[in-house]
Amino acid sequence: MKFQRVRQHVVEMSVMLADHGYFAATGGNLALKADDEHILVTPSATDYYQMAAADVCVLRLPDLVQMDGDRKPSVESGMHARLLRVRADCRASIHTHQPIASACTLVGQPVPVQRMEDRELLGNEVRVVGYAPSGTTWLSSKLAKALRPDINAYLLRTHGAICCGATAEHAMRAISVLERVALDYLRARIATHAAKPSSQQAALRQLLATLDAEPIQDMAL
Repeated sequence: MKFQRVRQHVVEMSVMLADHGYFAATGGNLALKADDEHILVTPSATDYYQMAAADVCVLRLPDLVQMDGDRKPSVESGMHARLLRVRADCRASIHTHQPIASACTLVGQPVPVQRMEDRELLGNEVRVVGYAPSGTTWLSSKLAKALRPDINAYLLRTHGAICCGATAEHAMRAISVLERVALDYLRARIATHAAKPSSQQAALRQLLATLDAEPIQDMAL
């Protein structure tokens, strides 16, 4: 089996993302560079708790020809490959439907990154990629146009988030830091509205209490 150790790493990352609620059932996907010519991609429609290393797909990075793997690759393989070709400095790309960041995709505005330590990982802001259907070259093209060398986190309009990193560990950390940054941003917007008397004030305050009750935990491989 080609790249067995790295494929097992994909399995371990996927389980950890599922454990923390960033992947759910078969939702979410990731890609790792095995070398400069090959990427390893999670398979399509596979429960991550049942996935084995042999299920992880080996694709040629330039043209996405499948070289190994027992299953079909994720429909988002093209998006991951496009990112990893443009961002040659990155070795990992993770796409999630994480709850808070996904809520921010509905707002449709860039999310500022306030803390200096978070900026070192994500960049100065989280950019928004315009809507395109999942798994299409249209979405891959929109992401490619939005990519910047100093920004490692992006919101896909109504479709979750994607983060990249120089290593798998950096990309995993970016996912959890993005969720915390998104929480701070969303909470500030809600608090502004909750401070104004309205028929929705009680509901907004309850929403704030719910957000505060669920702290974001960092992931460490």
